[in-house]
Amino acid sequence: MLREFTMSDWIGVHKYASQDIVCQYQPWGPNTEKDSQDFINQAIKDSAQNPRTRFVFAIIYEEIMIGAGEFNIRNFTNKVGEIGYIVHPDYWGKGIATEVATLLIDFGFGELKLHRIYATCDPRNIGSSKVLEKVGMTKEGRIREDLLIKDGWRDSSLYSVLEQEWKS
Repeated sequence: MLREFTMSDWIGVHKYASQDIVCQYQPWGPNTEKDSQDFINQAIKDSAQNPRTRFVFAIIYEEIMIGAGEFNIRNFTNKVGEIGYIVHPDYWGKGIATEVATLLIDFGFGELKLHRIYATCDPRNIGSSKVLEKVGMTKEGRIREDLLIKDGWRDSSLYSVLEQEWKS
């Protein structure tokens, strides 16, 4: 299940976002308690924007908050959005990220009426690549050195799905 974040969710966020393994391919982290609180504060602030471009949802599994799924509208005119997700490592390999990606794509095409949805991941992140392929996204290619992370510039694999592909 996905739901909007609440202020108290920072504790759950901190349980995964403070771990090196979770943020190894990200430009952020490992989080301090303040970083996790700031993330929640920003997500709640962004939820009140009009028009809203950022939707950050808590992932609830067996009544426990175990991660985040995010949807960003990147271009209103061309109806383009981007998804992202992060799951506590204790829950990796259970199909949760695949279910979250599916829910986010459904949201983008169903609720937001977008035409194209994309995602990126570090080419070394085999788990995330498998999730994006499993949900039916097409690998478009590799974006070279597009993100600065702790160990230097990172390439990104680019995946996408179009509205008509998703409907079929």
